[in-house]
Amino acid sequence: MTWGTKMNAASNADQRELDKFGELAHRWWDPNSEFRPLHDINPARLTWIDGHAGLKGKHVIDIGCGGGLLSEGMAAMGAQVTGIDLSEKALGIARLHLYESGHVIDYRLISAEAMAAESSSLFDVVTCLEMLEHVPDPASTVDACARLVKPGGQVFLSTINRNLKAYLLAVVGAEYLLNLLPRGTHDYTRFLKPAELARLCRNAGLEVLEIAGMRYNPFNRESSISTDTDVNYLVRARRNA
Repeated sequence: MTWGTKMNAASNADQRELDKFGELAHRWWDPNSEFRPLHDINPARLTWIDGHAGLKGKHVIDIGCGGGLLSEGMAAMGAQVTGIDLSEKALGIARLHLYESGHVIDYRLISAEAMAAESSSLFDVVTCLEMLEHVPDPASTVDACARLVKPGGQVFLSTINRNLKAYLLAVVGAEYLLNLLPRGTHDYTRFLKPAELARLCRNAGLEVLEIAGMRYNPFNRESSISTDTDVNYLVRARRNA
């Protein structure tokens, strides 16, 4: 086990995390709810992914899709999207929102590891954003990403750095001072340094192509991709043939 948390080996899931986000699932598509930061950063991360992967016509899997915010964004850009999650409530909201958006997305209640076992090398693009800091064994998730993507395909990951600045901004600031997120959303001990995540990628057979930062201003709600990886950051990697 990793991080000292009881883990379901078949799913690499922490039930407390699933319950926590399941309770908020009905608010997923409210841009002024607890999911406000995700709504605010979604355009920047979508543009970044599309700029590197060219989403139109690509087969994409969104791991930890939650209520479908990123999945729908990629579908709107022309991707053929599969979204997977282990929260039944979040997936219910994701499926319900398709009636409003009109997009076609295959949502499935399945773990990344189980999906990789049945659909190895199936996808052109794999995304796993804002999830690694919520699973007991991030190495297992990264390995599943590597197995799901086709040779030559790209994997996009994001998480939070582990340092004092990240703790002060992502935990103390966001959860306790600005109330952008519910208290207890993040466990600092689960944050990953960029070098650690890069090592997990290499161990899984992925070549790291880029590590970028995500700048977010909660006051004007603007976000952009940057070179500052001190707090939120993204990793772009490729599975070599």
